[in-house]
Amino acid sequence: MSNHQEHIVMVPFLAIGHMIPFLALAEKTQERTSYKITLVSTPLNVKYLSSTIAKASNNISLVSLPYNSSQHGLSPNIENTEALPLKDMMTIFKSTLSLREPLRKVIIEIIEKDGKPPLCVVSDTFMGFASEVARSCGTYNVSLTTASAYGTAAYLSLWLNLPHLLATHDGVFKMPGFDDSCCFFSVDQLHHFMKSANGNDTWSKEFKSLLSPSLDCIGFLCNSVEEIEPKGVKAIKNLTKLPVWCIGPLLPQCMLKKGEKDQIFEPRIGKEYGLSPEECIEWLNKHPQRSVVYISFGSQNTISTSQMMALALGLEDSERPFIWVVRPPIGFDIKGEFRPEWLPKGFQERVETSQQGLLVKSWAPQLQILSHPSTGAFLTHCGWNSVLESLSQEVPIISWPLASEQAFNSKMLMEEMGVCIELTKWNSSDIEKEEVKKVVDIVLGESGKGKEMNEKANEIGMCIRGVVKEEGDFKGSSVKALDDFISTLLCRRNMSS
Repeated sequence: MSNHQEHIVMVPFLAIGHMIPFLALAEKTQERTSYKITLVSTPLNVKYLSSTIAKASNNISLVSLPYNSSQHGLSPNIENTEALPLKDMMTIFKSTLSLREPLRKVIIEIIEKDGKPPLCVVSDTFMGFASEVARSCGTYNVSLTTASAYGTAAYLSLWLNLPHLLATHDGVFKMPGFDDSCCFFSVDQLHHFMKSANGNDTWSKEFKSLLSPSLDCIGFLCNSVEEIEPKGVKAIKNLTKLPVWCIGPLLPQCMLKKGEKDQIFEPRIGKEYGLSPEECIEWLNKHPQRSVVYISFGSQNTISTSQMMALALGLEDSERPFIWVVRPPIGFDIKGEFRPEWLPKGFQERVETSQQGLLVKSWAPQLQILSHPSTGAFLTHCGWNSVLESLSQEVPIISWPLASEQAFNSKMLMEEMGVCIELTKWNSSDIEKEEVKKVVDIVLGESGKGKEMNEKANEIGMCIRGVVKEEGDFKGSSVKALDDFISTLLCRRNMSS
């Protein structure tokens, strides 16, 4: 499938966790088709991306769209959601609408240069305005969801339909798009912004206007694997009435091979490790296989001081080794310096002296940690990038959803996949150290539920690696989906010409 003259424009949302899979898709598509790929974002985000893209193909280019955060009521030089306070989250969502006309200008320039419109525009589900722009420029829009199919379907259905308003007295409700006979949701699974949404509140109104245009496209690309979440794929098809291509997992190629103890990965977009990969590997090498708990809540989530205290004491009492990415708790500057008072007195010294614990106080080499055989569980917020990274390395999950669709991911991982146990959810929940110890013991246990979770994680990891394989006449489902997506675009182009 080679045609150097075709061109695809990609428009990620202003979040590092969304840009990473977009960049992976750009690289995968370019490698498979040799098409020109133009990835657009704001100036600072393009600067972040450029350090990574320089190592990729020359046929992937980055274009900056003019953007001034101060004009939207944000602090200067804020161009993505990382470390953004919750109060400003809706502001940055709304600010993306200012990119509509600059995007149109970029596409018009491509048309003038190439002599024809791009084959398509691939836009983030949160950048639905790209549908109208693409159509006005004589091309098609395809929505890429960087979340799971299950989480995407539930998230879209919740904001577009507000089904929780029809919940029964015990808080249970049906989610449009999902099979009523086997998939019920609970109000307890909703973040408080979702729970209080009634159609007249700001979040309801804004999210409906932001998300609705994303359905005005010719199909959905999903950063997932159909074999591991068939109910989610069916739900998103039911909800959108559109084709869905599962072209995931959009992960670095080296993660889609069975991990090696000394494997080294490049840092994430615009990141510098707080602890070198070599130091992490050296520490992990000192511990038995499947014995270490890795704890990280992503780049824009954090927990309260009291929760940090309970988590620390529970980890210490478990006597299991752990690596913990410690970020400032709620109420502190998320980019601020570490303070010892966030943790129990003497905790850091005790666990580091005994080699039980390793604390990372900024960005961790997560890919190295998860791919190491000593890592046996991942305590995570259930952001989809982290989930895919964990499952690709056959690492079971302890979930602590904190925002967005994360509780839906947790529900799926527990109920549909059997690879997860939930510790708690949301920032408002108190936890006890005894519960932390209990959950850690279960997941790392060599029998019972822990053994079952590990076996299922192994099966899913093998499945994830299988869908990206291409050997002889065999093509994994992800490879087939990407080929079918490109073929569909070319067919539409030929029919309209």
